[in-house]
Amino acid sequence: MTALPTTPSAPALGGSRWNTFPAAGTALTARDFLTAIEPLLQGVIDDNDVTAADAEVLAEQIHATLALGTRETSLPLAIGPGSTPAVRELGGQAEEIGRELATWAAEAPARLLGDRIPLPAGPLVVRSHCYGHLLTHPATDLLLGRRGGPVAMQLYNEWLHQVVLLRDALLPFTNWQDVPLLVTPTGLRHTEPARDAFLTELLVRRVRHTSITAFARQVVTGTSGPEGYGFDASGGTALPAVLDQPPLIAPRHLLTWRPDPGIDQVATYAAETGDYYAAPRTLVEQLPPATGASGPLTARTVSTPVIGGTRTALIETTSAGVTARVDLGQALRGHRYAQRPEPASVDASATGQAPRTADVRSALGAAGGLVWTESGTVTLDAIGQDGLVVLALLGRLYPENVILAGAGLGEPGSGDEGGDGRGPSPLVVLVDPPEAG
Repeated sequence: MTALPTTPSAPALGGSRWNTFPAAGTALTARDFLTAIEPLLQGVIDDNDVTAADAEVLAEQIHATLALGTRETSLPLAIGPGSTPAVRELGGQAEEIGRELATWAAEAPARLLGDRIPLPAGPLVVRSHCYGHLLTHPATDLLLGRRGGPVAMQLYNEWLHQVVLLRDALLPFTNWQDVPLLVTPTGLRHTEPARDAFLTELLVRRVRHTSITAFARQVVTGTSGPEGYGFDASGGTALPAVLDQPPLIAPRHLLTWRPDPGIDQVATYAAETGDYYAAPRTLVEQLPPATGASGPLTARTVSTPVIGGTRTALIETTSAGVTARVDLGQALRGHRYAQRPEPASVDASATGQAPRTADVRSALGAAGGLVWTESGTVTLDAIGQDGLVVLALLGRLYPENVILAGAGLGEPGSGDEGGDGRGPSPLVVLVDPPEAG
């Protein structure tokens, strides 16, 4: 028998009640939520006398709804060569999550034919308004013609809408299978206002990282808050994926949910400087000379206490007993803005000009704000350094015309090109190339 979330005092399933979620809400993962909404499908089966052949029709419908580019798609998101990194990342998420959820969901009707969910309070009759989800022609015939009718159609419409809400709620997260979503007696409907705002921005303008984070916070906590790049919630933290992935290949905008039973309050992670244009700058030519230290640096993140619902965090890098601190928010901003060019056909050695370089430790320890140059391309060699060290370095560089490149993959040339004195010249950060496979 399918297990459903329940409480001892909850009314029985049936009539207009299709779930036993507590009024205060509960936390469910994607797989658990799909199981919890199966009574809606059971109601469709009971009202419509669904057969095994009909289950195939419903399976095709959910695949079509959650796919991109179909007539029935619930997310008309076009992805092409000119798409922004955020659109490519979120579009890739929609395709991956949609395929997996559709596969899971498609298994349910056939299984429920032989393993019925009891409805002690009688047949389900749920009012579900139309949300514009297009049906395939066979599904339309099944639900509105032949044996179908308003009861089966509305039950299926509610189930379909809840699955679409689930897919969309998971878009910000790399490890979406593990995210604890807040679920109330209306399922995921509490996410609809935040979802509408998020998808509108995604579809009609350049979606901001703060908007992705705000939507993610709503689906986990049910609350809004100050703008930021991540958040704490009861039982864990959501921060950008790059914190535990190589910066050269890590997503720019997606979050990763990191369980932490020691966290018991909601707080937003905000950057120390809201406007990096206003931050002081130091020309790379004015950095102190290299210390002579060699080898990898060590790094760790440190969070500040929560004040007024927000907190900041730092990356501390240490070398030979000397510690440098960089705001994590600025580091993540630098990672989002950094260019990642395709492997070039000509590397620095082919320019015929002596490369200009700067010392990574000197840049990290710069006391005058963000490092930049107007005098031509400068290379900073971060090969062999931990990803968190690279992230800290990106947070110390003025985030315009910064290039993140894998060593040996045809890095951009390092001569005098690019310096016209009217804007920042390229700062090239060399890192380890991605591992094959």
